[in-house]
Amino acid sequence: MTPRRKQAYGDVISEMNNKTSFESRRIHHEDPEIHTIVPSGDSKRVVLISSKSRGSDWDLTMVKDEQDSNNGVESEDSGFQLDADSSSIKIIAPAPVNDAAAAPADMTVTTQKSGTTVINITPPCKMEHRLLEHLHSTPLPSIVSAEVARDCPDLGKRRTSSVLEAKDSSKSVGEMRQQPKELNKGPDQLFPADSYTTTSATGAVKLKIDERGMASIPPLSVPTLLQRTVARHMDHPALCVKRDGKWIKWTYKQYLHDVRVCAKAFIRLGLERFHSVCILGFNSPEWIIADLAAIHAGGFAAGIYTTNSAEACLHCALNGQADIIVVEDRKQLEKILSIKDQIPTLKAIVQYTGKPHVEGVITWSQLMHLGNATPDNVYEDRLKKLAVNQCCTLIYTSGTTGPPKGVMLNHDNLTWISNNLATYMNLRDGKDTFLSYLPLSHVAAQITDIYAPLSVGGTVYFADPDVLKGTLAETLREVRPTCFFGVPRVWEKIYEKMQAIGKQTTGIKKTIATWSKSVGLSYNRRRMEGRSSKPFGFALANALVFKKVREGLGLDKARVILSGAAPLSKEVAEYFTSLDIPPAQVYGMSESTGPHSINNITKGYQLNSAGKSVPGCLTKIANPDKDGNGEILMGGRHVFMGYLNDPGNTSSVVDADGYLSTGDVGHTDKFGFVYITGRIKEILITAGGENVAPVLIEDNIKAELPIVSHAMVVGDRRKFLSILLTLRTEVDPDTQEPLPILTRPTRDICESYGLSLAETVTDVICAAERGMAERDPMAAFSVLVALVVWENLRTLSQEI
Repeated sequence: MTPRRKQAYGDVISEMNNKTSFESRRIHHEDPEIHTIVPSGDSKRVVLISSKSRGSDWDLTMVKDEQDSNNGVESEDSGFQLDADSSSIKIIAPAPVNDAAAAPADMTVTTQKSGTTVINITPPCKMEHRLLEHLHSTPLPSIVSAEVARDCPDLGKRRTSSVLEAKDSSKSVGEMRQQPKELNKGPDQLFPADSYTTTSATGAVKLKIDERGMASIPPLSVPTLLQRTVARHMDHPALCVKRDGKWIKWTYKQYLHDVRVCAKAFIRLGLERFHSVCILGFNSPEWIIADLAAIHAGGFAAGIYTTNSAEACLHCALNGQADIIVVEDRKQLEKILSIKDQIPTLKAIVQYTGKPHVEGVITWSQLMHLGNATPDNVYEDRLKKLAVNQCCTLIYTSGTTGPPKGVMLNHDNLTWISNNLATYMNLRDGKDTFLSYLPLSHVAAQITDIYAPLSVGGTVYFADPDVLKGTLAETLREVRPTCFFGVPRVWEKIYEKMQAIGKQTTGIKKTIATWSKSVGLSYNRRRMEGRSSKPFGFALANALVFKKVREGLGLDKARVILSGAAPLSKEVAEYFTSLDIPPAQVYGMSESTGPHSINNITKGYQLNSAGKSVPGCLTKIANPDKDGNGEILMGGRHVFMGYLNDPGNTSSVVDADGYLSTGDVGHTDKFGFVYITGRIKEILITAGGENVAPVLIEDNIKAELPIVSHAMVVGDRRKFLSILLTLRTEVDPDTQEPLPILTRPTRDICESYGLSLAETVTDVICAAERGMAERDPMAAFSVLVALVVWENLRTLSQEI
């Protein structure tokens, strides 16, 4: 609270404490004037609005709902709010003020239905300005026209080579199709709905709100979630990015400010309700700000993978009716420029790093200046039209089984599951830090990098764009996050490097490391069983090995360590568990808004399971066999709305009761742990009629042969089973595609069989072709593969 506001607040409290019957008067302050309402009678509440407030009914409602029990609440948008006991309010002003029409030009009087009277004073002159501390964070809204004219001289002109079309006064079709007046009470309102699914962009769905437990939490919109967090952590760091060697930070107050300004700019550029803003680029504060701004403006946030081709980008833009596309740099811009003429709804392209090399593409600073020049009322009108059970985000599937599908997620999907995750994993309000490096177009990264931090007021650090090219360890050591999420490939790469280092360790160091890992594995197995006792020597092993390894990896402060998006191999999971870094595996889908079940080391953990269902999330097994295995079904408020404009696929995965069919085969045990044994579509039926689950065979082969990266059993409707194997190779740092060069561990194993000259996959293939010759070293290698495969097939046939 600023000194000026403290003084005003003190004056109000003094008046209310010294009088039994209060009368209204004006208390003068240096700059600006603040009108104080002092009640008499029996009114429920008095509201004192600061000069910065716009008098938003929604903002006032937020303060009343969130801070109803506090006597004197301040926020940037709603000033002070004081409880009082009088029933009537008299206002002393230079002219009589009986209603809004009679109020002075600089004063607005609003009487709410609840009996709250609001006075909003906007001084005609002199506003505070503050130099913001970070790049791309814009000045406060009064600095607009001169800078807009200077930086965007041609902003309002039509260009034949540009897709920019700034619309000042024309109303979109979406604006003309307004919801009924009584439904314009957003953003936390619920629209009527009679189904758990919809495929229409404008549709609403029923929410599974229970009477008790986590599923009973009132639904919350994304704008309200951000507002509440800002109220608690206004000056706490929210977003941090390193530029030119220095960390640039956004506080939560600046974060909200930039989201609002960006939302106004999107509206000004012509973003219609239920149309999308596609975002194509590496993680950055601008990425997240654009994402949330699209939601605040009543559109859809739609991330696109940076590895997508121009054709895949076109599909997403057409499916979501993209009005605006935000790109990171020239490389991504070139993709959009090649397809922009095929997107009929496209109105603007924004580039958030560097300077565009073509005319008509808007820079980030120009976008924010345009937002500053746009009135607040257009933004507030959009907020009032939002509903928590309508779509606000599109997550596009990978497209491995066809064109990418637009997974529709509503406000409640995102805010409910993120709050649930934060509660279940014991995240701390205002104390946790996160590292953002995985693609934000993926639902897992959105939950861990956007919504979970928003739920607890966490700080998000952004890695360099080349983080997956080998700088992750360096970034981790610098940031030292308290929460870290990695996909299996990330854990595998760390594992491979640590294994290579371990092979160079000899003597007493090797002995100590081996002993320490056995102690660490024993300790964590006890924790899995619910025991808190530590084995003998744990403190010594921790001091000699575990602590140093965690510090070396940058995970010494990590309290929550997660692995998800795909199963983590047992070998890798046990390795990190033996180092007392147990990665909690997360099971979920884009269609379940990310996490559905999680291994929590303090609440239930099993290495070979997908964890327990998060509270409020329901797991059912459809048509279980004699062993209890069947298709896994998910239920809860995190289940998506449907695929955009795709009723066929939607009806095939979500039933009438709102349960999501995952396509995964598995079972649950008596403790509630979820085990996944395969995929329904992967079940092989041989020519002899045997049902074969290939996943178990493939996993066993990869466990026995560490040089194998992927294994795929083939044999549907065939007389026998075959298997395709790929070897572990290096990865292209730019495209993340596999290279023909074998990894060091793979070369070492080949060398152990006498194949010392094998450097590439081609070398191995050539050696295998010569393997039929007697005494060829590769013959032994080929025989080993065959024996492992045969043993697994023989065991399986016995089980059948």
